[in-house]
Amino acid sequence: MDLGIKGKRAIVCASSKGLGRGCAEALAAAGVDLVLNARTAETLEQTAQEIRDAYGVKVEAVACDITTEEGRAEVLAKLPDPDILVTNAGGPPPGKWSDWEIADFEAALHANMLTPIMLMKHTLPRMIDRGWGRVVNITSQSVKAPIPVLGLSNSARAGLTGYVAGTSRQVAEYGVTINNLLPGIHATDRAKSLDGGVVKAEGITMEEAKKRREATIPARRYGTPDEFGATCAFLCSVHAGFIVGQNILHDGGGTNATI
Repeated sequence: MDLGIKGKRAIVCASSKGLGRGCAEALAAAGVDLVLNARTAETLEQTAQEIRDAYGVKVEAVACDITTEEGRAEVLAKLPDPDILVTNAGGPPPGKWSDWEIADFEAALHANMLTPIMLMKHTLPRMIDRGWGRVVNITSQSVKAPIPVLGLSNSARAGLTGYVAGTSRQVAEYGVTINNLLPGIHATDRAKSLDGGVVKAEGITMEEAKKRREATIPARRYGTPDEFGATCAFLCSVHAGFIVGQNILHDGGGTNATI
């Protein structure tokens, strides 16, 4: 399927690896020029070069922390008027409700709620002026079904979900869509971190922890960054203009819910 976005320009946050890279590669395969962001310059530049070589699109790399005002300014200075914005940032650490103080919640809110909101605030006006734009926020299945050990993530991402619900319906008439893509467990560093927490807590092997988690997923496997990226690219395509303000699960059926 031709996604109809060849020649468009996209910012993809936290995209040197994992789900962000999956989204970047899928957009590059559709002919989209990219500004990639991550904190580690060496890894980011390697990813950027591999995507340039594989897809022949223009790729610029901005090594910075997107969750800071300075980092966002660097990325937006490189591309202030993207056609496509994919927001993403690493999730806060797991724990128990009694572990977290105000500073922990503030960090989670800055990373997983306020950062995407500020990026949208800066990029939506020019999308509206052009009459076309796509925003995809990578959030979490936890906004549909809270995960007890991810209370920081549950809270921050639920706040973003509420913001998108209202904002998306204010900008849709201008040809701009905003949607959230909700990953379950994928074969990324995040899954390794979560499985590692189980290993530490229960004294089992990583393989045992992975098999136990896979057993809770109807698909009986972890998702892949490639298939996640393909879903993101479709939401960014010309074919997705009537999908507005949605929270789309990409979790192998792991969220046991009807609606």
